[in-house]
Amino acid sequence: MSTLAQPAGAFALGTFSTPGGAPFPGLLVRERVLDLSRTLPWAPSDVRAVVERWDEALPLLHGLASDDTLDRLPLEGLRVHAPLEPRQIFQSGANYRQHVIDLEVAHRSPDDPRTVEEARAEIAEIMDRRAAEDLPYVFIGLPSTIAGPYDDVVLPSWAEQPDWELELAAVIAKPAYRVSVGQALEHVAGYTIANDLTDRATVFRRDMKAIGTDWLRCKNAPGFTPLGPWLVPAESIADPGDLRVTLKLNGDTMQDESTKDMLFGVARLVSYISQTSRLLPGDLVLTGSPAGNGLHWGRLLRDGDVMEGSITGLGVQRTRCVGESV
Repeated sequence: MSTLAQPAGAFALGTFSTPGGAPFPGLLVRERVLDLSRTLPWAPSDVRAVVERWDEALPLLHGLASDDTLDRLPLEGLRVHAPLEPRQIFQSGANYRQHVIDLEVAHRSPDDPRTVEEARAEIAEIMDRRAAEDLPYVFIGLPSTIAGPYDDVVLPSWAEQPDWELELAAVIAKPAYRVSVGQALEHVAGYTIANDLTDRATVFRRDMKAIGTDWLRCKNAPGFTPLGPWLVPAESIADPGDLRVTLKLNGDTMQDESTKDMLFGVARLVSYISQTSRLLPGDLVLTGSPAGNGLHWGRLLRDGDVMEGSITGLGVQRTRCVGESV
């Protein structure tokens, strides 16, 4: 664990376990971990229980982080799990301008009369109009897809084109319902890394094209959302709209883009979702993935691949792909 990038700020939260032990919520400070189930007054059983009392917890966490007399465990030797278990996952599609253009061009019909340049120009115009009209594209994912940041990812035997999508994920701190863009970030506890794996072959329904996308089929296999390693408090991230999102496949950089390319930032996404749904503490808002997915490169995931994903200030996750044995 000593090779992991140090998260931004004075501390980060995570879920840890000792060999053979039960997972516990931990406070990470300089590669040492404090068991919060033993040190916070309400003895939280998990990180979500900390987030549910975020306004109360935050000053206490600062105090614990600066107290050098407390007994801490070395990070090395601990297992790192997904930082928390969300009740709900809201996922933003088509939210990075260049990524959408690349995907639309790649999915063009063989008889499309447009040149690549014409298609790119037309799609770019559509993206700019969407941003101006304030219409994000949001769908729902299943919590059962969550996996740890260093867990193996099992590629289902039916998935013909498994692909990566590294994303910035916002973690909700307190219930949000019909909040304005100006209020939205007050409801965000912090940020983490999500890799929203997708089977490109099943994104669109082949039997009923008018229905469109099939998010259940293409994105919700068990373990298809490696999460973490850490929950970094929002106060430690100066600008979520100016972070570097980088994914390496077997050491080769595939995605390397700034969140500046997002059509809709975190505040706009949270506000938009809250107009319809009630966001709850611990919920995830995935903000979409930048250009550089496997379909763009003509190289999809396969058994033995290793993905390394990092976002500025949020650490690094490293997952290995394992083909499903049937």
